[in-house]
Amino acid sequence: MRQKSPRLAVRAIIVEEGRLLMVNAWHEAKSPLMCAPGGGVEVNASLPANLAREVYEETGLTVEVGAPCLVNEYHDPDSQFHQVELFFRCIIVPGTARPDEWCDTENVVTLRRWLTAAELAQVPHKPDSLAGVAFGRDGISYDPLEPLMT
Repeated sequence: MRQKSPRLAVRAIIVEEGRLLMVNAWHEAKSPLMCAPGGGVEVNASLPANLAREVYEETGLTVEVGAPCLVNEYHDPDSQFHQVELFFRCIIVPGTARPDEWCDTENVVTLRRWLTAAELAQVPHKPDSLAGVAFGRDGISYDPLEPLMT
């Protein structure tokens, strides 16, 4: 049996006023897990262009993509799912409309929350290293082969 290739995804670390923007990872009926906005990359577009597109699709926000800050890998041995995620620090472009209501074009994201570090600690989320990267560490972190838990 041929192994599946890893899926490449990009995610945004957007922190404003000490709060991190998070979205639901799956429909609530499947899991309460939350993650940073973003998603799979499409060919023929840069990683920052892919991330700006994904953030807009999921949140309605226009972002400026900055430096990478985390590389994370998820895996689920049972399904052979393996995803490599590249996280970038982002800021919301000044003057961007911040819609109260937004419909994700793929109808996956139905919940957006701005969470403090203390609130994030109480919410199921991935990756485990997210709070440290978002609220503390500078530079780039690497989180190898984190088990995907729902």
